Amino acid sequence: MVILLVILHVIVCLFLIGVVLLQQGKSGNVANAFGGQGSQTAFGPRGAANLLTKLTTWSAIVFMMTAIGLTIVMSRASSSRSVLSGTPSSQSVPAKK
Repeated sequence: MVILLVILHVIVCLFLIGVVLLQQGKSGNVANAFGGQGSQTAFGPRGAANLLTKLTTWSAIVFMMTAIGLTIVMSRASSSRSVLSGTPSSQSVPAKK
């Protein structure tokens, strides 16, 4: 279960990074600064923005859910253990005078 969640989490993370990098900022591109009106997108000038916005929203929701799920699964798996439970205990004896 943990391995499946980790794999899904990494895939969604990489997809989210890609979708965010594909989006165009509010300021537009350099051509808009010099009067360029053309848009060379496959979805049209606003269609790509709407599709990328929806993809970003859904991938962010899945990313957060997998992060919360991983946190819950890992906390239940290690609830009875402490961070120092695997270390050998060595008690020091005070030096004699």
